[in-house]
Amino acid sequence: MALLALLSIACPLTVSAHEVQPAVADVSVESGRVVVEISAALEPVIAGVNLSEVADTDESPQADRSDALRALPPDALAAELEAAWPGIASRITLRSGDVALVPELTGVDVPEVGDVELRRDSTLTLAADLPPGDGPVVFGWDARLGGLVVRQIAEGEAYDAYLTDGALSEPMPRTGVATQTVGQAMLRYVVSGFDHIIPKGLDHILFVLGLFFYSLRWRPLLWQVSAFTIAHTVTLALATLGIVQTTMWIVEALIALSIVWVAVENIWRGGRGRIGWGRIAVVFGFGLLHGMGFASVLSEFGLGSHFVASLVSFNVGVEIGQLTVIAAAFLLLGLPFGDRPWYRRRIAIPGSLVIATIAAYWVLNRIGLLGDLPYLT
Repeated sequence: MALLALLSIACPLTVSAHEVQPAVADVSVESGRVVVEISAALEPVIAGVNLSEVADTDESPQADRSDALRALPPDALAAELEAAWPGIASRITLRSGDVALVPELTGVDVPEVGDVELRRDSTLTLAADLPPGDGPVVFGWDARLGGLVVRQIAEGEAYDAYLTDGALSEPMPRTGVATQTVGQAMLRYVVSGFDHIIPKGLDHILFVLGLFFYSLRWRPLLWQVSAFTIAHTVTLALATLGIVQTTMWIVEALIALSIVWVAVENIWRGGRGRIGWGRIAVVFGFGLLHGMGFASVLSEFGLGSHFVASLVSFNVGVEIGQLTVIAAAFLLLGLPFGDRPWYRRRIAIPGSLVIATIAAYWVLNRIGLLGDLPYLT
């Protein structure tokens, strides 16, 4: 039962492309005017989905309405937005100093309808005239509209913030950009890194569980986790710096394949008290892939002016998330059952088999071989 509980929490089979993701807002403050360009999925916002309460729009009572909007052509969706705009605008905070500004919707760019099972990001342009003086600009929105990444770039400097629960940006000056301390940046990226594992990193959770099921001995686990950590740190840094660039659907498919490989090897060779260099090399290689997956998150958030501190902090958050998964697995499975003679036969092998099956489904799905079956992000 503990095995089923752990896997059901970590590996739901119905993860879909309706997963809630943060919007990204680029703020420009210049020439007496503030312009905000927002990239977001409009359909759940127009439908009235409370994005602070669901991880997937399918969980919302407004799911059918949101899905119907996905099938609308660009002009029709833009018209739906304009009709809903007064209610949406009332949830947006835009001010300069103590003066509230009324954001005007000056542009809407909606992509053509593609696969309705895939997220469609549209671009909104908001603008407002600034009052006299030098009052800085603050931007944010109600928690119901979901998470928001706010970015400001000016004069070669950059500010970015990941806002949740209705939080507002730091005051963004009319000259230069908003500032944040190293401590603020580090805390934010530790939280972001952890969040990318728990609850959002289902494929990374599966991979870490695959490492756990290889052997309960601490040396094999330490070697595997260390190899994985070093590898994903290297590619995370290279990809974030733009030195390595990849096609994300290929990376995601290979990440799923890496999970299959690790799980199958657990069944075939696991349970040993020692670990060979072959297994360590394989885990290291797969860690390089997972680092590229992590980098896709930082490409949205940006790293601002505290590049090294933010990168290290994100990695720390990722490691805390991975260690939390391992600790949960040990407390639920290793501690109560690890010394039983049937542990490998009844827990480690079945657990690895479940992981391999789910990940194999992900591989086929991500390379487009499963037709209309649920898409897995």
